[in-house]
Amino acid sequence: MPGTVLVTGGFGLVGSATVRRLAKLGRTVVVADLGSPANREAQATLPAGVTARWVDLTDAEQTAELVADVAPEVIIHLAAIIPPGIYKNRSLARKVNVHATATLVKIAESQPEPPRFVQASSNAVFGSRNPHRATGPVTADMPLKHSDLYSAHKAQAEEIVRASSLPWVVLRLGGVLSTDPKAIPFSSDALYFESLLPTDGRLHSVDVRDVAWAFAAATTADVVGEILLIAGDDSHRRVQGEVGKALAESRGLKGGLVPGRKGDPNSDDDWFVTDWMDTARAQEALQFQHYSWQDMLEESRAQAGASRYVLPLLAPLVRALLKRRGAYWKQPGQYADPWGAIRRKLGDPSPDA
Repeated sequence: MPGTVLVTGGFGLVGSATVRRLAKLGRTVVVADLGSPANREAQATLPAGVTARWVDLTDAEQTAELVADVAPEVIIHLAAIIPPGIYKNRSLARKVNVHATATLVKIAESQPEPPRFVQASSNAVFGSRNPHRATGPVTADMPLKHSDLYSAHKAQAEEIVRASSLPWVVLRLGGVLSTDPKAIPFSSDALYFESLLPTDGRLHSVDVRDVAWAFAAATTADVVGEILLIAGDDSHRRVQGEVGKALAESRGLKGGLVPGRKGDPNSDDDWFVTDWMDTARAQEALQFQHYSWQDMLEESRAQAGASRYVLPLLAPLVRALLKRRGAYWKQPGQYADPWGAIRRKLGDPSPDA
């Protein structure tokens, strides 16, 4: 059996699913994450045999002690600050997303037996994608574009990993979703963020369990030195506006969401950093696609239970509330302005100078 897998950010959405998948395969797993109250509480739900280490990856000494103690054969690096939170604390986001990655890579390189390093990246590295002009789907060898802080950080982290002497693998993820309504916490910022995205922007979704399968497979598959695009099968090629609506309706909240704005077809910059992806090589190498879009909707309906009969009664109230809290409430203009909407409430989205 292969050696220990160290999973950073192992209590997040993707991290939790990845840890469960690795444990199911019989792997020895160590989770590294912040010792927050929520994470300490979640420790009780870890699969049998999985251990947790509380560490701040922005602290080089803590990180070096962690890697030396665990002596991992593989590091799956998931720890990151992502949208919408990334825009609220630019300094911390850079420390976590870029500097901590550089530190972890350097420490891993110095080990007696350097581990395989599986880096979690994003299709955001391709930048803003105008579906009216951009040819798709995106491929791993396409040029990168720094459209915002997140796309820049992910591209910079990739560069650090790829320039290292480690045996590395980069997985660029699409729009990760879960059928578990408790898996993705709702907040006012998250709802606002969802409302600002162009409704006709292309989104390639993927079930979090398939993402976990991909990460677990990448620890042993013959893919060292490859960049792989991780998203669902072709049924997951949707547009932004239909995804949230379909998931909400599957749980009983029909008519509860407010239609957003389409993107400007004449602008290549005023779109978010998502698009459809060519997953052929990733699927060939990792065999990770198991849940179709329809599978997810049907499972979401089944899990909704009695709430499917209660939520329709609340839909008008929810819709009225979301309308007033949406990104374009009383805002002039016809088209979505994602970067302007982010700047108004969440912070400066522009890449670092």
